[in-house]
Amino acid sequence: MMKDGKTTIHDISKALDIDSSTVSRALNNSPRVSKKTKEKIVRKAEELGYQRNRLASNLRTNRTFTIAIVLPRISRHFFATVIAGIEETAYEAGYNVIICQSLDDLEREKKIISSLISNRVDGILISISMETKKYEHLESYKNLGKPIVFFDRPCPLHDCINVHIDNFKASFDATEHLILNGRKRIVYFSGSQDIELYRQRKKGYIAALNKYNIKVNNNYIFESNLSEQDGVKSAKNTLKFKNIDAIHSANDTAAISAMKYLKSIGIKIPEDIAIVGFNNDPISAVIEPSLTTINQPAFKIGQIASRYLFKQIENKPIDAKNQSKFLGAKLIIRNSSKQ
Repeated sequence: MMKDGKTTIHDISKALDIDSSTVSRALNNSPRVSKKTKEKIVRKAEELGYQRNRLASNLRTNRTFTIAIVLPRISRHFFATVIAGIEETAYEAGYNVIICQSLDDLEREKKIISSLISNRVDGILISISMETKKYEHLESYKNLGKPIVFFDRPCPLHDCINVHIDNFKASFDATEHLILNGRKRIVYFSGSQDIELYRQRKKGYIAALNKYNIKVNNNYIFESNLSEQDGVKSAKNTLKFKNIDAIHSANDTAAISAMKYLKSIGIKIPEDIAIVGFNNDPISAVIEPSLTTINQPAFKIGQIASRYLFKQIENKPIDAKNQSKFLGAKLIIRNSSKQ
């Protein structure tokens, strides 16, 4: 008879005449139990109204089956798509997900990490803030023996995995595209050079200029947080120079706001100034003219980063450690840069 009307593992074991340890392993999705047996046990558990006591399980395993995503802004299409990839993978692996926004603010990021330590999450997936130059708060979490995986914005924290695209090559390809279309005076909208991602994108821009013997003019490089306001400000600064014929922006947000401003004062895109962005935000395909940009495999980044995290949580062997996992990116040519 069921104790207090609650179904136990032993009730399921008795009903199926299967050892209780096998029932327990099946309900914990152990690979040691065949798919057919798992399905049989799960069906009987549902039929008998079994409810797993996750709290007791957590206390036994010292795990919460919860991971956290820390990222700059959920509103950005790229990050929203990364979240979708992470959540799908987490659901399949039986983990819950907490999502936190740093808003590119270091102090906010520090408070988030402190809170996640208190809440004993099993692991963290993070794209660091624009202001993050030192990593003591992340080291504190790692020193607890908990895994942390970085995505999109690489971090040099020792013995951690970074999952991102080859930002150097992507930016090189975008700049080379402009050059091959006859553009030689190319302004670059850069993100903070404290962030490795933006350092690599800037290096890609410079390398493309060097390849075609175009002199690098540091006055043509505008560093900012690449917000809409920054895009307008950088566009105004661009017009201080004569004969600028192209803009390459390290994200679509600044590129699109610059394009809108330039069009509002009568500058033709791409006839007068060609523009290339980075990220392939949905609006980039529908604005007029449509924006040439770099497409990143955001969903795949989320999937791969989370799989690395789960392997570390479960002490499984991984094929990347203390290194970067590069994914491919693709230049999408649209009307903003065509001849």
